[in-house]
Amino acid sequence: MISGFESIQLTTIILIVVAGFAAGWVDAVVGGGGLLQLPALLLVPGITPVQALATNKMGSIFGTTTSAVTYYRRVKPDLRTAIPMALIALAGSFGGAVLAATLPASVFKPIIVAALVAVALFTALKPSVGDITVLRHDGHKHYLVACLIGAVIGFYDGLIGPGTGSFLIIALVSAMGYAFLEASAKAKIVNMATNAGALIFFLPHGSLLWGVGLVLGLSNMAGGYLGARTAVKQGSRFIRVVFLLVVGALIIKLGIDVWQENFAQAG
Repeated sequence: MISGFESIQLTTIILIVVAGFAAGWVDAVVGGGGLLQLPALLLVPGITPVQALATNKMGSIFGTTTSAVTYYRRVKPDLRTAIPMALIALAGSFGGAVLAATLPASVFKPIIVAALVAVALFTALKPSVGDITVLRHDGHKHYLVACLIGAVIGFYDGLIGPGTGSFLIIALVSAMGYAFLEASAKAKIVNMATNAGALIFFLPHGSLLWGVGLVLGLSNMAGGYLGARTAVKQGSRFIRVVFLLVVGALIIKLGIDVWQENFAQAG
């Protein structure tokens, strides 16, 4: 199965297109589009989890690139911070993908759920956080913190993936002092790099379904463009509300996964 279309039905293709568009929009605003995209890919007959992950990365890189360009043209994020952060995140993502091939994601999911709950509480209980940019660090420390965030979250994206954009945004807001809008703009540049890092690992293994990935990518691109324009127009308060909704959905999704895995082991 090279293209992914060998035994796929039209209704499944339509679902993938709709999921790709919606995921692109969500990713452009706050991240977390994989919640919509991955389940749709798993409907492809005969697809393996590794193929789904690889094809998801291909689709996502179209959307994150489009939204990154759209944000850059309208928000003008500081590339002196974003580019080094993105390069280190790319390397971290590649390393995470390498480890993902040998280590089950279930080992990390309980930790991720706990982290997401902490993120949601922090954001909900501090309504003024992220309204305006007030940088917490300057000079070399600013770039050091940015690169550390890029390395850790890039590694996470290659290893597991869901919520990478959301983690990037909250780290840029809470640890560095950016407003939600500027954090989203930088997060898209870094997320584009993390998708590329994981994709570089997956490509030589022949895991990519090229046809499905291209269709997914085009729909993701359209959603990413619209999502970035919506976020720029509505501003940081809108992004904060969508952020809390997506993080809540991530907590429910990963929490159910952890419960099901523990229940299966107990049985």
